[in-house]
Amino acid sequence: MTPQQVHDLGLKLVAQIHGEMEAVFRQIGFKGSYKEFVHHLRTDPKFHYTDPDELLMAYRAAAKRIDPHLTDVLSLWMQPRQPWGVRVIPASLAPNTYPAYADVPYMSVNLYKPETRPKYSIQVLTCHEGRPGHNLQIPVARELDNLPKFRRYAYYNAFGEGWALYAETLCNKPMGLYDDDPYSKFGYLNYQMWRAVRLVVDTGVHQDGWTREQAVKYMQDNTALADQNIATEVDRYIVWPGQALSYMIGEQVILQLRDKAKQKLGDKYNLKNFDDVVLGQGSLPMAILKEVVNKWIDNTLAGKPVDQLPFACKPKSLSGCPAGVGPH
Repeated sequence: MTPQQVHDLGLKLVAQIHGEMEAVFRQIGFKGSYKEFVHHLRTDPKFHYTDPDELLMAYRAAAKRIDPHLTDVLSLWMQPRQPWGVRVIPASLAPNTYPAYADVPYMSVNLYKPETRPKYSIQVLTCHEGRPGHNLQIPVARELDNLPKFRRYAYYNAFGEGWALYAETLCNKPMGLYDDDPYSKFGYLNYQMWRAVRLVVDTGVHQDGWTREQAVKYMQDNTALADQNIATEVDRYIVWPGQALSYMIGEQVILQLRDKAKQKLGDKYNLKNFDDVVLGQGSLPMAILKEVVNKWIDNTLAGKPVDQLPFACKPKSLSGCPAGVGPH
């Protein structure tokens, strides 16, 4: 994709997600404009904790909600044996780093200035950095014992971040983790918007010569992120060109492959089988992922047995794996 194509895709997705966000805050009963609703979210104390310990407990509670639903999206034999948990980012790093990040087998969370860490972002952020995001994807790859180590420990950014962003959508459907709170649903859409806005801002800065102030304003106008988060994010895009594009581009590729599988397989399509295939070879360049998924579609249509489907085996898994499955 050219920078202009990325920029245009970002503008298209920003407009699309805006419509979904407006539907949610109308459901809540808010009568004002989108900007007024975002201002409400940023300034009303009820949306933030003041005690860092309460914020930490909320992250840990969000993590506990996820595990019972993992078999909705990934077969039991593909589940990682490694447990995971939530811990705190060191205070020396917290002021200038992300709201959270994956440090497998942990999700490390930022408790600095808890009043800038909105409650409505906790569940979606845990889905991204925890499970079914990075803390599922990375352990699954490491436990693909029949693959050589360079395959098990490789990390292709569009694949890794694309999967973690896709994982946020899995927490929406079928896992239903945002259903009990419309603000959490808005938080999920806000995170999708965040990654769509990146397509516009990154290319705006590095192709179109946007200033830092322009980038900050665009994010303030189009997301409900806290100003503290926006400032660190814009600085990240400025000094790390292109990296932030990988999230939404990767997610879009995975969603396109899933739509293709649904269309071609019909009654033979199964979400868990699709997700098994996506994760079943470890981290891949996106062009190779497309080949793997296309092979799975063709073999499934041809009725070939499971040992000819593109999975890598986990022979040490406590739950076992299908007989004859090996790397392809």
